[in-house]
Amino acid sequence: MHVPVLVREVLGYLNVRPDGIYVDATLGAGGHAEEILRRLETGRLLGIDRDPAALAAARDRLRNNGDKLMVMEGNFAQIEKLHEASGLPPAAGVLADLGMSSLQLEDAARGFSFNRPGPLDMRMGPDAPVLAAELVNRSRERELADRIFQLGEERHSRRIARAIVKARPIRTTTELAQVVTRAIPSRAGLHQIHPATRTFMALRMAVNEELENLKAFLAGVLRVLAPGGRLAILSFHSLEDRLVKRAFADWSREGRICILTRKPIRPAEPEFQENPRSRSAKLRAAETRGDQRIA
Repeated sequence: MHVPVLVREVLGYLNVRPDGIYVDATLGAGGHAEEILRRLETGRLLGIDRDPAALAAARDRLRNNGDKLMVMEGNFAQIEKLHEASGLPPAAGVLADLGMSSLQLEDAARGFSFNRPGPLDMRMGPDAPVLAAELVNRSRERELADRIFQLGEERHSRRIARAIVKARPIRTTTELAQVVTRAIPSRAGLHQIHPATRTFMALRMAVNEELENLKAFLAGVLRVLAPGGRLAILSFHSLEDRLVKRAFADWSREGRICILTRKPIRPAEPEFQENPRSRSAKLRAAETRGDQRIA
């Protein structure tokens, strides 16, 4: 089962009340939602996800919660529209976990993993505009290199892009991983992560327009929250965290929020040892100010 990250800290910053209205904007397999629902009595939770497979898994995991849970398929970039469609009042708390679930990573047919042979898909949901195969096999070399460098922060992006173009057509995840690994010079030294990690991450982020969707979410989420409502965001990539940090700083200067996390909260050593995928997690949280909802 998928293991949610920083559960105790997320619940603490959301300050879950038994009668509150909460939104899990990236429901995934339902790990965080399960813990929120445990604390609700008359309150309700709206769970949103763009991945139909994740929604099915979450519905099964959370099936005993009755009317406390409402599930909607959709992209968290449209948080305002989805919340309005739910008919729920302003939320006491909103959570966005920007990471991938174990269910997605471990399903070879989804194409996210370089350890399992599968198609170059990488879509998190049917709303994603392109497949990874199209980016790999049709992009110009410079465009591909720029994407790998900017989104994956991969310093060998030029060498990798050149190798990919030379090896085309590339049809599977493991084939792509081998091409990337061979392109990185041996003098780069021992890798703490798999050599293809950053390239796969860059392609996944491009396929799913992850930064664009995060910007849209940040543009609308305050209008979903009630006065004194809490916002908690878990990021796993420096570019994501940078966007969240900048938004929080802007909102704070404008007097719209009070930042609750002076520095991002990171997993403690025991959690990292138990769940290595949590190693890059950063949690930031804030509380809305004012007597009225944010205009």
